[in-house]
Amino acid sequence: MDVYKRIKELKLIPVAVINSVDDAVPLGKALIEAGLPIIEVTFRTEATTESIKRLTIELPDILVGAGTVLKVDQVKDAIKTGAKFIVTPGFNPKIVDYCIINKIPIIPGVNTPTIVEWALDKGLKIVKFFPANLSGGTMMLKSLAGPYPEMRFVPTGGINIDSLIDYLKLSNVLACGGSWIVKKDLISTGQFEEIKKLTKTAISLIHSEIG
Repeated sequence: MDVYKRIKELKLIPVAVINSVDDAVPLGKALIEAGLPIIEVTFRTEATTESIKRLTIELPDILVGAGTVLKVDQVKDAIKTGAKFIVTPGFNPKIVDYCIINKIPIIPGVNTPTIVEWALDKGLKIVKFFPANLSGGTMMLKSLAGPYPEMRFVPTGGINIDSLIDYLKLSNVLACGGSWIVKKDLISTGQFEEIKKLTKTAISLIHSEIG
């Protein structure tokens, strides 16, 4: 599977914090049933690795990535348990190099021209723009399009249903990361029907505005 191509097709990556491994599969099922078979499970709880494992084993149709990756060991754990791509909040050269050498799809975080050039120097053409809203939002991305026409961004951080389309309409945006459709409170309280509803609303908006 071409991970980057699939992300471009889906246009939205749910960014989830899973506190209990028992919530992983119900969450994955909700996303699949809503028509968005992708998830980024963040390394913010002790349940992350096992959640990735359960998702990939029990729901082979969902594309699972690992987010908030801060160490090479987390990359190893994530890939070993089935993750297909890695997302980092910042640009960690050790993690980037490890992923490149081992041919692991990675979307490292950037938010300045300097870091974009670090990514280009590594041969990367897809990066995460984080934190999107606090780093200049759509205006910053428009500015970056001029000097770096080959770079594609996955803006994440502060994006919601009201700003989603503004980002996706930009020519240099591959997809958006969003946590509002998989809020941790909704996950921890088992409100998977609400998650499904929020996801369907986002997908419907994308289809109507972007195609």
